Amino acid sequence: MTESSASFPAEVDDRQAVEQILGRPLSQTWPTGALAPGSRVTVVRDQDWDGPWQAEFAGTIDAMGAPEANEHARAFEGELLYWVAFDAPQYDSGGDGPYRKARIWGRYLRADPEPEA
Repeated sequence: MTESSASFPAEVDDRQAVEQILGRPLSQTWPTGALAPGSRVTVVRDQDWDGPWQAEFAGTIDAMGAPEANEHARAFEGELLYWVAFDAPQYDSGGDGPYRKARIWGRYLRADPEPEA
């Protein structure tokens, strides 16, 4: 699946800023089995430490960039990194922020059920 979220000026600015920092374009090729853009999620806290965020909160999978493999040494095998737009600005466990969007490890996302029609 291919998605693009360049419909609002802030989203274009976000994408350009992130691509400048990364030194490469963000992928737009959505991996099979990944949470879809627009999916509602809850960002959860880790059970083993006080983080990575100060509280659990709601957000939406953002189509700014497709989920990418998490290549961190402590990542789970096959774990993805997702761009998540937060419903309200949030602070990380170190007190930095507020953030309105961030790249979140898949283990810290809980998919919210779709509302019934």
